[in-house]
Amino acid sequence: MSHEVLSILGLAAMFVVATILPVNMGVLAFAGAFLVGTLLAGLTTAKILAFFPSGLFLTLVGITYLFAIAQNNGTIDWLVRLAVRAVGGYVVAIPWVMFLVAAALTSVGAVSPGAVAIIAPIALGFAVKYGISPLLMGLMVIHGAQAGGFSPISIYGGITNGVVAKAGLPLDPIVTFLASFFVNGGVAVLLFFALGGMKLLGRQVHMAGAPAGAGYPAATPPRYGDAETEAITLERRIAEGGVPGSDPMANSRPYQIITLAGIILLAVLTLAFKLDIGFCAISIGLVLSLIAPTLQRKAVAQVTWPEIVLITGVSTYVGVMEAMGTISYAADSVAGLASPLMAALVLCLIGAIVSAFASSTAVLGSLIPLAVPFLQAGTGVEAIGFIAAMAVSSTIVDVSPFSTNGALVLANSPEASRDGFFKQLLAYGAAVTFIAPFVVWFLFVVL
Repeated sequence: MSHEVLSILGLAAMFVVATILPVNMGVLAFAGAFLVGTLLAGLTTAKILAFFPSGLFLTLVGITYLFAIAQNNGTIDWLVRLAVRAVGGYVVAIPWVMFLVAAALTSVGAVSPGAVAIIAPIALGFAVKYGISPLLMGLMVIHGAQAGGFSPISIYGGITNGVVAKAGLPLDPIVTFLASFFVNGGVAVLLFFALGGMKLLGRQVHMAGAPAGAGYPAATPPRYGDAETEAITLERRIAEGGVPGSDPMANSRPYQIITLAGIILLAVLTLAFKLDIGFCAISIGLVLSLIAPTLQRKAVAQVTWPEIVLITGVSTYVGVMEAMGTISYAADSVAGLASPLMAALVLCLIGAIVSAFASSTAVLGSLIPLAVPFLQAGTGVEAIGFIAAMAVSSTIVDVSPFSTNGALVLANSPEASRDGFFKQLLAYGAAVTFIAPFVVWFLFVVL
């Protein structure tokens, strides 16, 4: 068996182990990079360390640090309450408020499961209180989180754009973001009509604010071993416990406005002036911490370190695979298919099926590099469209109850009907896993 095949089998084994056992896949990948790099590829330790994605590491630390501050000082909770009041008591608008708030959270740097962990208890609480389908509310939250997931200042966006830029392929971050937003938005529209959304028309209640999800259990980590589960723990605890009231800056409206302005400034600096997003996010976070150092003293601990270990570990392993020729080997195998369009479809299907059970961030970090030589080979498949298709097909399947997002929604569903809810979520997740890749492939690759 060739060294290239062994390295691919090693990657597959990491996905299996991290799915079955509560082991961070990034740790597995770092160990795999060392073993495969030294034993199979003959690389030195210094050469292996050179594959560590320092720029991506800084980006992930920066944006999750800034989001941790925004969550810790009550800015996120304030925005949720504003959005709920903005609908004026119209029940029919509540699912869309949850969709948009979840999208907003991931678009400014929250990990997708972190956003779902914060919003799902609120959304499912609304479902019981106002007679809305729990399945509708849960799926609106998940698709909302995925809709905003590929903004240029998000984690998914940072991973995807970094890989594409490193490969020298045509890069249009806005296209990937809009593709994810409109596909998930379109699915949300279909779900709204299919799951009784129109029955909510004309119903109006007085809402002083978002309910805390009375009658629902706190979101508990699902029993699946990916780093996304670990990464949401602190965010969920903050959402459940609220912001400490001992600090004079806790729930300070001027401070929350400054925080919101800082997030907007981050978007302007990175999109309009092309400044490094990691350095900008850390700098803005530092200013916010200096304003309220006591309140924000735990912000660094709230950075989603397990998710960062996952992403950087997989990226390092992929770097070793590239050095030993595995990427070119895989690309040649894909190119050997009868049609480039069919090869693109196969890659989208693989991304969807693997991501339904494993971490989406790991899938993005490993499969997109495998597709780069295929895109560089002049097959006629347009890179921007294919990257959008791969991105959407690898993340929209997070509705599966075996993924972190799906499991979080399941954990917050009504206990009396949880078995039926699981079956509904499982059936829907299976349908999305096998239908979505064909749809996005047709929309973004064929057309």
